[in-house]
Amino acid sequence: HRERQRFVDKNGRCNVQHGNLGGESSRYLSDLFTTLVDLKWRWNLLIFLLTYTVAWLVMASMWWGIAYLRGDLHRAHDNTYSPCVANVYNFPSAFLFFIETEATIGYGHRYITERCPEGIVLFLFQSLLGSIVDAFLIGCMFIKMSQPKKRAETLMFSHAAVVSQRDGKLCLMFRVGNLRNSHMVSAQIRCKLIKSRQTPEGEFLPLDQCELDVGFGTGADQLFLVSPLTICHEINSKSPFFCLSQRSLRSEQFEIVVILEGIVETTGMTCQARTSYTEDEVLWGHRFLPVMSLEDGFFHVDYSQFHATFEVPTPPFSVKE
Repeated sequence: HRERQRFVDKNGRCNVQHGNLGGESSRYLSDLFTTLVDLKWRWNLLIFLLTYTVAWLVMASMWWGIAYLRGDLHRAHDNTYSPCVANVYNFPSAFLFFIETEATIGYGHRYITERCPEGIVLFLFQSLLGSIVDAFLIGCMFIKMSQPKKRAETLMFSHAAVVSQRDGKLCLMFRVGNLRNSHMVSAQIRCKLIKSRQTPEGEFLPLDQCELDVGFGTGADQLFLVSPLTICHEINSKSPFFCLSQRSLRSEQFEIVVILEGIVETTGMTCQARTSYTEDEVLWGHRFLPVMSLEDGFFHVDYSQFHATFEVPTPPFSVKE
């Protein structure tokens, strides 16, 4: 059995790569801040270190250059001479002076004298440039660390979806759960059926997206995700699975993409979790095992049974049949 190529992986990563952008690649530079935030952590750390290292070396070289052009390096130990920066003898001392100024350490051993206008101008330039670099890079790192992507890892989806009867109707169901005690505010779930089809005009659509109704009209798609919930899609005449039977399921090829969105209660940021189910992950005639039990004064959720299913009598025919 060859593994099916997915549009969306089980962990929510979309298997789509953009290529041959041509001149459109410049759009990434026009939004440089978002581009840096979207980079992987190893590239962010590399850019962070390189930017500060290069900026430090360049600014230290400028302070050393001023001292060299004024002749301060040769008369640094002359007590009767007033240099631009006191106690700067070579490049390491110029580098240390820059670090003390940039980090506002202020040891008091090296300082700018009043007879150095070019040093005062360079000091002002260094302060402005340092503030800009700090705001840009530290802001980028803060936004990246506070992204709600990691919150999605504590939102669970069942490994498989099931088809069985509920209230006398054939339904496609899967389970979602929240591992944290903090809630997802305004949680909403959506489902997309991705399947290739051909239009009556002969146009072939390789990844046609069709909405699966999981309670949009009744408000059932608005979740109170305190305990694991079973999401239900009723298979009726309006469902794309109207002609789906247990036998035809073996020959079908489709993918159900599930999107769970909500606001993280602790941070107020919007979070999205995704997963997908291919046709071989849809179990006909199964139902999920219960995971809730009433203990001494509280409800207990047994997540060891979260993915477990059991067989139930289910007609093998489609709703149409």
